[in-house]
Amino acid sequence: MIRGAHSKLAGLLLALSAAPALADGHSETAPASNEKQTIMPEGEGARAFMEQFGFSEAVIHGDTVYLSGVIAGAATDDMTQEEAFEVTFQYIAGVLERAGSSWDDVIDITTYHVDIEASMPALAAVKNRYVTAPFPAWTAIDIDRLYAADGVVEIKVTARVTPE
Repeated sequence: MIRGAHSKLAGLLLALSAAPALADGHSETAPASNEKQTIMPEGEGARAFMEQFGFSEAVIHGDTVYLSGVIAGAATDDMTQEEAFEVTFQYIAGVLERAGSSWDDVIDITTYHVDIEASMPALAAVKNRYVTAPFPAWTAIDIDRLYAADGVVEIKVTARVTPE
């Protein structure tokens, strides 16, 4: 759904969606319950950004996956807000998959909105395509701003590792 030129935020989101790299020398096998496994992007720019600020794309500990917040940008001239959120939810789906999880395994979502009334209708429409019953917990918080100046919503997700 990505068309034309997008904001720097959309570029960062796309850079972050590069193939995974496991940090700290961990393998792709499930860690022991007392070990932590970190997932980092392979894209050099995205990885450098995360390393500069000292965070991972996701952390797996035991049977729980903790995703760092993902910022969704504002709609552009060639993309609606719903389409922009769709890109973000696809990105999150990719991180969940690389961590051995899926949207079906999400147990908690926290969203941070710079304008909750304006963003909620489009966000809920997209979320409802990815998140089905039984529903996870969801907390939506209105805030002043996000790290990315053109960010509209930041989405943080906690999930379980998909049972085998």
